[in-house]
Amino acid sequence: MSAELRQQIRFCTARDGVTLAFATMGKGAPIVRAAHFLTHIEHDLASPVWRPWLRELSRDNTLVRYDGRGCGLSDREVGDLSLDAMVTDLETVVSSAGLDRFALFGCSQGAAITIAYAARHPERVTHLVIWGGYARGVMKRGPEQIKEAQMLVELVELGWGRENPAFRQMFTSLFIPDGTTEEVNWFNELERLSAPPSMAARIIRSFGPLDVTEDAARVACPTLVLHARGDARVPFEEGRLVASLIPGARFVPVEGRNHALLEHDPAFSRLFPELHDFLGGANGTVFPDLTHREREILELVAHGLDNLQVAARLGLSEKTIRNNITQIFVKLAVDTRARAIVRAREAGLARSPLVH
Repeated sequence: MSAELRQQIRFCTARDGVTLAFATMGKGAPIVRAAHFLTHIEHDLASPVWRPWLRELSRDNTLVRYDGRGCGLSDREVGDLSLDAMVTDLETVVSSAGLDRFALFGCSQGAAITIAYAARHPERVTHLVIWGGYARGVMKRGPEQIKEAQMLVELVELGWGRENPAFRQMFTSLFIPDGTTEEVNWFNELERLSAPPSMAARIIRSFGPLDVTEDAARVACPTLVLHARGDARVPFEEGRLVASLIPGARFVPVEGRNHALLEHDPAFSRLFPELHDFLGGANGTVFPDLTHREREILELVAHGLDNLQVAARLGLSEKTIRNNITQIFVKLAVDTRARAIVRAREAGLARSPLVH
């Protein structure tokens, strides 16, 4: 592990007794990456696939990520693999990490977890970013995709644990069809390391019936959805559907085929600048004297909301908002709301459309 990427690994216990491993790295406002399949928080730092993601996600933020139940350093043999259990795991990790408000990042099936969480806890999620995600599992799509999914599960059960990576190679080809030899070899090995064959098959099956389409309509935070047009694992139309379901979500199509985006992929240079720009003033590098709550209020003020509207969005009293704005004026050395808005917009706040 190189010096610039260091992490702290800790453990917490879900309500049903499952032990979950989570890691923190970086500095700044928190961003939580929801669990998705094929992770191992210990080995991912050395991964030519995931390491560039970790570097970018922790560049301006404190990144919190965890291995889902059945994977990586979390308990490998578990009973409940329902969506409710997965959302509860996210709740457990967030609580153990001591987070109050934070941005959420959902990749692949992790998108469904983040959508469900954001719908249930609107007061806690500042921003939602989704890459290659879906709101409905393969069993909710169509006969052709269902047949393909059943075939993949059979291959996992048959060859996931073998030393010969031939069976895992087919799975890898769906995730990183444009991967280099090093990336492909590493991904093949990750599949073997991340979960035993029987658990891997159960996990894949558990994603099939996921359906958070109704939850998506209740997401109230600013949302950015990105999807590769040629994604070989999750069809482009599923990403488009997610963006259409979440009120006010911004949709960014990118060119490419890799589901697990690779550093040398042209789309990589699109995804993370979009993410950093979207988060904007969410991290502490903008107006560092402001508290997280004050930056939040300033962002909404910069969008043109009055005190009553800001209070309604954040679930606070109008008096609380008024008091916070007084402190913001002092810290920004301004004496009018108009000047505060100018300062905020000059610093890059309010660049993304506000969700109504």
